[in-house]
Amino acid sequence: MIDLEFNHVSKQYLVRSDNSGGGGAVNPFVRQWRRLRPRSEAFWAVRDVNFQVMRGEALGIIGHNGAGKSTILKLLSSITAPTSGEIKINGRLSALIEVGSGFHPELSGRENVFLSGSILGMQRREIAAKLDSIVEFAGVRQFIDTPVKRYSSGMYVRLGFAIAAHLDPDVLLLDEVLAVGDAAFQAKCIQRIKELEAAGTTIVFISHDLDAVERLCQRVILMRKGQIAAEGRPRDVIEEYYQAEATLTSRAVSQLEAQKQWGDIDTAPGNEVVRLRSVRVRTQEGQTVKAVDIRRAVGIEMEYDVLEAGHVLVPNYHFFNKDNVCVFNAHELEQEWRRRPRPAGRYVSTAWIPGNYLAEGVFSVGAVVTTYRPMTVHFNEQDAVAFEVIDSRDADSARGDFDGHMPGIVRPLLNWTTHFCPAREEECIRR
Repeated sequence: MIDLEFNHVSKQYLVRSDNSGGGGAVNPFVRQWRRLRPRSEAFWAVRDVNFQVMRGEALGIIGHNGAGKSTILKLLSSITAPTSGEIKINGRLSALIEVGSGFHPELSGRENVFLSGSILGMQRREIAAKLDSIVEFAGVRQFIDTPVKRYSSGMYVRLGFAIAAHLDPDVLLLDEVLAVGDAAFQAKCIQRIKELEAAGTTIVFISHDLDAVERLCQRVILMRKGQIAAEGRPRDVIEEYYQAEATLTSRAVSQLEAQKQWGDIDTAPGNEVVRLRSVRVRTQEGQTVKAVDIRRAVGIEMEYDVLEAGHVLVPNYHFFNKDNVCVFNAHELEQEWRRRPRPAGRYVSTAWIPGNYLAEGVFSVGAVVTTYRPMTVHFNEQDAVAFEVIDSRDADSARGDFDGHMPGIVRPLLNWTTHFCPAREEECIRR
């Protein structure tokens, strides 16, 4: 049985265009007319989309920003109506979109359970029957009669998810809601979704969390520029997503700055104590590079002038991946200068990242010089340089013979030991 169907669905928005005319040669009456009657251009957020979701199926919808995922979410949850086409939904649909959105800060957790549950379409007796289970799931029993304005952010979203997770819909719409709470609570959330799936609930999961999509969904749709670009098994479609992402990344890499310099010391980052002169990405041979082999060490080199002697200075780097997630911070711990005031002069400090440490991808680096006692940041040049780590697939990196997408921020090449024990032997000798 088909629980949900998109039949040639399109959604058009009118986007206001710039009607200023650009120059002063345009008649002022014409300019005034254009301001009063602005022109609009048609933008198709979703264009002629067709798909079906069978009873009890879990469908994932993925895509880059602007691909049309959010528009599909709004269409499914009746926030907006299609410009053309037809959407059919059989049964009760519940949207688990923004947890805790119906909470009143002055009400207690218990009162908000009833308020939010009612907003989500639950009957009062249904909420009362599930109250203990909701509170237990959220782990807020001690604070259930405390106003939620006193809750931590983690308690707030846990209670919000717990309410929504106890819905009994025929069709459940999920949107980026599994990234709440700590790792243990996220695992509990995924387990609850799996229970709903096992009970026959039809699920549509729209998310950037591709690992969760692969774990929860039987089929995935890849959206691109408002249309379906691929559809099929989760692993196959996710791999196509990553291939498209690699193409976008390669374009972005061409614009990377592997070196940045400041010629005028008066305008360079810093203060009266220290000024930054240059930052670059380098090889062990001294070459400046913007792409490095995953197996090779890469150095981040900072050149700076200490203008005022007598300060304990700590150069440090902040590394971020393409999703702006902090991968790690690195502080200089060289014994020659640790906890020692530095004389005035020119310094060059280089931090070396070993090969087979970072995963594939683009990384940006912030260059910082700090004094810890008292805490003083002399300069913090964010996104000073960037570089790409490339895995050559020669089978001698941590990837080995695996040719698919490998998630993770780091990709260390670990030492392994494997001991073989014949089946007839009761004990295996470990060395």
